[in-house]
Amino acid sequence: MAASTFTACAWKSPDGGHRQRKHHAVSTGVGRSTLLAYGLPGLPLALLGIPMYVYLPAFYGEQLGLAAVGGILLAARLWDLVTDPLVGALGDRIRIRWGRRKLLMLAGTPLLLLGAERLLRPPESPDAAYLLTWAFVGYLGWTLVSLPYTAWGAEISPDYDRRASITASREGFMVLGTVLAIAWPTLVGSGQADAGTLSSLATLLWLSLPLTLLIALLRVPDRGRPTAGVGWRHGVRLLLRNRPFARLLFAYLLNGLANGLPATLFVLFVKHALEAEAQTGILLLVYFGSGILALPLWLALSRRIGKHRSWATSMLWSCVVFSAVPFLGSGDVWAFGVICVLSGACVAADMALPAAIQADVVDYDTAAGGGNRAGLFFGLWNLATKAALAAAVGVAFPLLDWAGFDPQAVTSQGVLALTLAYGALPIAFKLLATAAVWRFPLDRRRQADLQVQASVG
Repeated sequence: MAASTFTACAWKSPDGGHRQRKHHAVSTGVGRSTLLAYGLPGLPLALLGIPMYVYLPAFYGEQLGLAAVGGILLAARLWDLVTDPLVGALGDRIRIRWGRRKLLMLAGTPLLLLGAERLLRPPESPDAAYLLTWAFVGYLGWTLVSLPYTAWGAEISPDYDRRASITASREGFMVLGTVLAIAWPTLVGSGQADAGTLSSLATLLWLSLPLTLLIALLRVPDRGRPTAGVGWRHGVRLLLRNRPFARLLFAYLLNGLANGLPATLFVLFVKHALEAEAQTGILLLVYFGSGILALPLWLALSRRIGKHRSWATSMLWSCVVFSAVPFLGSGDVWAFGVICVLSGACVAADMALPAAIQADVVDYDTAAGGGNRAGLFFGLWNLATKAALAAAVGVAFPLLDWAGFDPQAVTSQGVLALTLAYGALPIAFKLLATAAVWRFPLDRRRQADLQVQASVG
């Protein structure tokens, strides 16, 4: 089932008048099998995400110390400040018939697998140099695979609504991979992220990543055209003048911070506010499982009211649901389970819709003369994602410490501070993000106009 567009658009002629120009039907060639093939690699990439952020710090911390491990992994992540924009810009300039994004993904896959192998199957007594070296290798491989992968998704189809389906396929599989990674210690072992669990995850990654990438690379076309290249000064000016990008990035950072706060504090909230530590895993599964089930509903809504309004609606809905969190207390597991279902339904919208809007922002840059710079834009997008997560940690823990929360000596005042930081503070950030995106200037009609301007130019 291929999608196509046929839009009549007004464009301004060189003499200042307006003429009617038809944006003729352009077959996107994106049927259901193509959507499925493109989304598949998201699952193994997400499988690696949970170990890198959750399991590895605890595992290596037992031998090297939590402070040392935290510093090493932070140093490795700072490497992304260099590699993300460089890899993105490189992908924009490569000229190869088979596919510039595909070439970078193939180059990054061995690095990613080797880094994951060494990190998940370390020797008996790994030292700090070992962890730092293979973290650098793994993160570089991750960037070379994941960044072109997301930029590729923006170029598969020019259609406004189909782009949402493409990103939804990718993010849906990533949520599914996250659920599998969370459940993996229980499925294969004692429920702990021990050496056996990490080793089996490495085996699963070796089997799933090459297979899913092969399917995607062979089945999904790479329609991106390499940019002719603009001078860096002119390119920076175009970037600074791209107001939709600045507005979207601002909203995305605020919403990322709003999501990062409860993500960072989830385990502490369940343990100390609900006093239900044993239920942490099942509550996480409920949260992400709800996101997978709700994804088709958000896609349907975005086709009716637009992607930015659909995303804004999901953020408002999350605010309404989270407003009940401050009223929870010890033992309110069932009530919190309902909140996980209702708020988890928004996780897919937060993952899929902003990335689809970002593809439209790239059209704005292309129409302004920037060439096809999807890689650069998504490199900056990746940095914003990581910055939001880092900011959430940087805000949450100092704030709790200032408010008197001590996990070793919990008081009622400390629990109140934890509850407000988990359930109330994110609402303020989400409301600001909603206000920024509600009247977003790139809707379905404007995006079609940009496609015409780019083709005329």
